Amino acid sequence: MSKLKALPVLPTEAAPCCEPLAQNSISTTDAIALAPAFKALGDPVRLQLMSQIASAESGETCVCDLTPGFDLSGPTISHHLKVLREAGLIEGERRGTWIYYRAVPGKLADLSRLLVTPTTAGVPA
Repeated sequence: MSKLKALPVLPTEAAPCCEPLAQNSISTTDAIALAPAFKALGDPVRLQLMSQIASAESGETCVCDLTPGFDLSGPTISHHLKVLREAGLIEGERRGTWIYYRAVPGKLADLSRLLVTPTTAGVPA
């Protein structure tokens, strides 16, 4: 009989992070995983950048289209985008000299799922 242990089967997709706050208290693990995203969105510029990226008609937007909407330097916009990227909210792809950003749907879904209330879910309170 073989003494080799079977390797665990890894899921292909991560399970949803958590139940709505209005239903159950969030676990420490989920709080640690989601806090950086909420912190990143706590800045008005980053919240606007996230909104512009997530609502882009094509599903992605070039950094060259983001910077004109702000009275900030390019390096400052880049810093804000880096914070969003490190929080797992966006991902970028370099194409030539430009970077195209898109929202990470799973992370947005986790944040949304956590904040859903009976009223926002279509059930009267």
